[in-house]
Amino acid sequence: MMGDFYYHLWVGMFANIRDRFLLSLQFKDYRNLWIATTCSGAAAWALILARGWLAYDITDNNSLWVGIVTFGAMIPRLFSTPIFGFLADRFDRQTLLRWIFGLNLAHNLILAFLVTQGWIGPWSLLLLSLFNGTLRAGQMTIATALIPNLVPKEHLLNAIALNQATQQGSRLVGALAIAPLLGLVNIEAAFWLCSGFYAIGLIQIGLIVTKSTGVIDATQSFARNMVEGFVYVYQRPQILVMVLLVLAHCALTMSYESILPAISEEKLGAGSVGIAYLLAGVGAGALAASIFMAGVQSTAARGKLFLFFGISSGLGPILMAWSSVDTYSIAAAVVMGINQAGFMTISHTIIQTLTEDKVRGRVAGVYSVHVGGSMAVTNLVNAIFADMFSASAVMAMGGGLFIVVIVLSVGSRQLRRIYFPKPLLAPMGAD
Repeated sequence: MMGDFYYHLWVGMFANIRDRFLLSLQFKDYRNLWIATTCSGAAAWALILARGWLAYDITDNNSLWVGIVTFGAMIPRLFSTPIFGFLADRFDRQTLLRWIFGLNLAHNLILAFLVTQGWIGPWSLLLLSLFNGTLRAGQMTIATALIPNLVPKEHLLNAIALNQATQQGSRLVGALAIAPLLGLVNIEAAFWLCSGFYAIGLIQIGLIVTKSTGVIDATQSFARNMVEGFVYVYQRPQILVMVLLVLAHCALTMSYESILPAISEEKLGAGSVGIAYLLAGVGAGALAASIFMAGVQSTAARGKLFLFFGISSGLGPILMAWSSVDTYSIAAAVVMGINQAGFMTISHTIIQTLTEDKVRGRVAGVYSVHVGGSMAVTNLVNAIFADMFSASAVMAMGGGLFIVVIVLSVGSRQLRRIYFPKPLLAPMGAD
């Protein structure tokens, strides 16, 4: 009897977790995309880590070159995502993703070969970073447009939260996967592992069968159709203010990749392995927050959490700057991951809720232009300031400025409607 009781208890608990937190994974095509995104995210974050340390090492500990290489991986989001957004509304999104994963696999194989042969230098590393960043920008834009077509509308928050779990939590997967290679084998092995991640992702993308496209006005030119995403965002105050708030969040609290090597040396004194531990800490926190958000179903709770995560996102970098012991530094990284992932999950959900499917690809492109462009520029600026002052000072300044932004944002009527929403979210798009 007691055995049956515990059996049914565990089955009931698992069913509750499945139906509340993992609901979207019950849909096969979404599950395939989720696995592919997890693999590509792990590869992307592992590349940021390995590429950053490689640049730091081959340029005699120069943070500026780390910033330049990181800038190269992120700046394509500024100019390529509007084009990818148009393509996501013009062609089948699954087919586009299959091509992107295939090209990124080829890129990783070439990079791994060059590093293994010792033929890589800072300029060739920069060029490959630009290519990889362009493909990564396209993948994120197209996947964002595809997700709402893979699950019922009522499960969109859960689907976006779980997708954020892959994008944010993959920092943990990528960092932990290559940490032993960096510490016990060599950095070349890390680049080969990234190729393996992309190979698995390509296989999973090929299993998606849902056909998904937007709506393109055949009477308008390519340029006019592409610009339609900007028009759509700029004419809708609530979407625009959300995009600008996320831009500030990413620029001030999430643009630390270029200074991770310096942070590792300052806080842990552990070189490339230290970077892996810090990134894994961020990833662990992000994964926990994303899974938690997958279970949030109340619009009112979501709004209050959005405001809470906004303020806390500014506190995380300040804690990192203040910490002087390795344990505290990793704990600060976990706090950063929790708040950043919570904030980004809710912002993605709100923007997707307010966007019509016919322009979803182009709006995702506009979003990526603002967010990716700001992160690329800020990473470069942060690297310059880290060489002038210290990485800790740069972290603290960014966090403090974002807290000021959040406090001021409460004065915005559009954002107050998000922080303290009425029972139904739908009327918010009426602007």
